[in-house]
Amino acid sequence: MRIVAGKHRGRILAAPSGRDTRPTAARAREGLFNILAHAGLGTEGGSALPDAVVLDAFAGSGAFAFEALSRGAAAATLLEIDRAALTTAKANAQALKELDTVAIIPRDATKPGRAERPHDLVFLDPPYGKGLAATALTALATNGWIAAKALVIAEIGAKESLAAPDGFDPLDERTYGAAKFVMMRWRG
Repeated sequence: MRIVAGKHRGRILAAPSGRDTRPTAARAREGLFNILAHAGLGTEGGSALPDAVVLDAFAGSGAFAFEALSRGAAAATLLEIDRAALTTAKANAQALKELDTVAIIPRDATKPGRAERPHDLVFLDPPYGKGLAATALTALATNGWIAAKALVIAEIGAKESLAAPDGFDPLDERTYGAAKFVMMRWRG
């Protein structure tokens, strides 16, 4: 797994061993980041990436957060409960020298507790087929993890559907192989 673009372009990211974590394919990640950079989804109608404060929930290796940091995001918070994934995310942060810009928190995104700060770009990649995306979005919004007008992307299985929870306005959906990205805006 490699960083696709930006200051860390080409750098290899470690992935947790085993089947508990499913990294997003590089092609899907590249497609999503092209949308974030060029589709005018930022709060001012431009790119969603420069200076963004990113939340990567169900973070796994942290690939989404590290790609965002590589492309100009200011800081990232990773939420993850799997121990192997947490260890891998920390190793990736250290290898990329991003320890000062990343907070890695061992926490369940469906029961996150109160946030220290809101995030304006949110990505969540729960296990496919378990219906956790809507529950996590509601919990994260209720507990202050998501800033008003934040762009939110949920990755679900290509054959799954996700109705935007209350307070979230649907923007777009894109499918890449086995993954579907559902993009929403949190009203706040």
